[in-house]
Amino acid sequence: MVEFTRRKLMATSVAASLGASVSGVASAHGDEDGDTENAPYVRGEIERLAHVPLGAEMTGPFVTGGTLVFSVQHPSRGNPAPFDRGSIGYVRGHDFSGGDGFEELSIPTSNEDQGKTRVATGEFEVLAAEGDNIANNEDMGMPQTPGGLAIDQFEASQYGDIGYNPDMNQFVPVEDGGGDDGTHGNDGNHGGKGNDGDKGNDGGKGNDGNDGGKGNDGNDENHSNDRNDGNHGNGKGDYAGYLFTNFENSPGNVTRTPIVHNDDGTLDADLDNAINLANTDALREIGGTRINCYGDLTPWNTPVTAEEEYAHARVSGPATVSDIVDEGTGVGLRGGAQFWNRPNPSEIIEALGEYHGDDSWTPQGFWALSGVELLAYYLGATPVDQDDGENVTEPIGEGYPNPYRTGYIVEFQDPTADEPTPVKYYIGGRAAWEAPDFQEDERTVYLSCDGANKGFYKLVTDEPITSYDDPMDISGTLHAAKVTNHDAAANNPPAEVDLRIEWVELGSASNREVESWIAEYDDVNQQTYLETHAETAWDEDLEAAIAEADQEVAENGNRNYVTDQEILDWAEQYESEGPGGVDEELRRVPFIETRAAAKEVGASVEFRKSEGIDSIEGAGPGDYIYLGISEVNDGTSDDVGDVQVDRVDGGLVYRAEIEEHYDISTLEPVIVGPDGTDPADVADDALLNVDNVYVMDDGRVLCCEDASQYGRSYPNDCMYVYTPE
Repeated sequence: MVEFTRRKLMATSVAASLGASVSGVASAHGDEDGDTENAPYVRGEIERLAHVPLGAEMTGPFVTGGTLVFSVQHPSRGNPAPFDRGSIGYVRGHDFSGGDGFEELSIPTSNEDQGKTRVATGEFEVLAAEGDNIANNEDMGMPQTPGGLAIDQFEASQYGDIGYNPDMNQFVPVEDGGGDDGTHGNDGNHGGKGNDGDKGNDGGKGNDGNDGGKGNDGNDENHSNDRNDGNHGNGKGDYAGYLFTNFENSPGNVTRTPIVHNDDGTLDADLDNAINLANTDALREIGGTRINCYGDLTPWNTPVTAEEEYAHARVSGPATVSDIVDEGTGVGLRGGAQFWNRPNPSEIIEALGEYHGDDSWTPQGFWALSGVELLAYYLGATPVDQDDGENVTEPIGEGYPNPYRTGYIVEFQDPTADEPTPVKYYIGGRAAWEAPDFQEDERTVYLSCDGANKGFYKLVTDEPITSYDDPMDISGTLHAAKVTNHDAAANNPPAEVDLRIEWVELGSASNREVESWIAEYDDVNQQTYLETHAETAWDEDLEAAIAEADQEVAENGNRNYVTDQEILDWAEQYESEGPGGVDEELRRVPFIETRAAAKEVGASVEFRKSEGIDSIEGAGPGDYIYLGISEVNDGTSDDVGDVQVDRVDGGLVYRAEIEEHYDISTLEPVIVGPDGTDPADVADDALLNVDNVYVMDDGRVLCCEDASQYGRSYPNDCMYVYTPE
């Protein structure tokens, strides 16, 4: 079988999408590229620390108490046990908190080495793995229907094997070890840790291709951790804390696993009391999650997960909604989002091939429509025909998921309570979020978006997030980055170019306002798709109705959701009146159609796989935020737009110095990967296709790979430790 990775799934679709849809734009891998200067390049030193087994992606690095935790995502089923299952583990026998060195890990040269996880120091121990039995007799990582049926029991397209894709790990410590009565609660909305005070600092793959504790506690009422009444009821008094792990599937999932820190330095996972947060009422009530990727731990010590909603793209590649109007048709330009509520939506690519032949194209993000119907069943929709052993096109009615309810940053408040409270940051916009980085001012959040031709975003709330009694009242302004030094950067090696950025304001709102706009689309379903866009009645001739609806949507757009005209009207009013001067009914556009809106007003939506983003705990002005860009091609290295640096398929890592008011204005390259054509003696020891990044307390940076391998002599993804100059 073909291993599930985003990079493998979409390796050919980028070229199809871009080459066929936008004239004058080179495909992602269509042109031979010469050897780029200073690729690879490191401003400092990198050392190989670990690698994961054959087929696996290195994900979810986190250091707690000096112990490194990480995930092994989608390993080859042909690896020997336990390296044939998605798993979460830790490095036993090395303290990562004090800057201790290690002898660099050798490359894996034997089949035995390539089939397992190896670390340069200590030993890798598995804590938990897909399918492990946990509380309520559930399987680790497995969402269920409201009636308790495991979601993999249904016939529908799947976004990878459920539970196979563990990603983010974030650890929330229990301040006092939990107490003898097993109670582990956090008081208030934003449970912190530390000392009482008036406020203080209160104290979370493959490749898209097409989309391409700390601080002083505050106010007792809302932010303290003084009480011991969380009432876990487990009778466990020795928990060091709780490990929150993302599962990158659809429906998505986050598990919470109690962790015991033993006196000998080893860790144990209490699987009997681990829970799938997807199966809590609180998460299902807000629409669940999809494709949970990386995340963050807030300054007030709550875990945050990012929904990597690749299917949010309404236009493909560098195209804009204006391009569709200019062309007079969306054929060749529309993205996968427009087919969200099509019956069996992941089959749209085959359908377009039948309708348009040689003029067909690959709608960006179409492949991430896999799993949408499973999300419907998870939320409680009545399943359609399940008797023939395959997914069907019989349309799902009531209960079909609203696309505008997924694709957000999600915080778990009260993380040690019996049922944590999930809060979606609707004001942060909707995208294929890889990760957020919450700043110490408790107002500023930087957001990286995975995929091709994507943006880099910033949310600034009106008040510190912890000051809001009700998270739905959190309000703020969403911004998108614009690169301003095009002339200096164009056609230069990435290692020689600092990208200067300004922030384009997109709009202001509160979580409550955006949620009210989203709710207007809750009744849309697959039957609506056919009834709105087809002349033939679907209950009389389903095949004809689907064909008519598909072609109407490709030409003129999906009228069930925000329309092309609404986006153009918003952009026109934005240009004439400013972001605060648009009509009330149009204010929704930048929050639920974030990428399309940012494109229309000139933001630099050109980055190729903007991946992990992180800064040191307690970071302030003068410290750095690190941002990984997995590949420098597509929109980043083409001949249009604001960013036109030389191509480096191996990607790079930027850092940005935090300035006054937690602003950043310059992306400075510190690591550049190899060219795709570089031989093994170059590629073997270079960081390749960086994904998650994590800044340790001593300032060193863990860099994980989601690699295409290129000229390497071995097939394993690695973790490197970057030591800045």
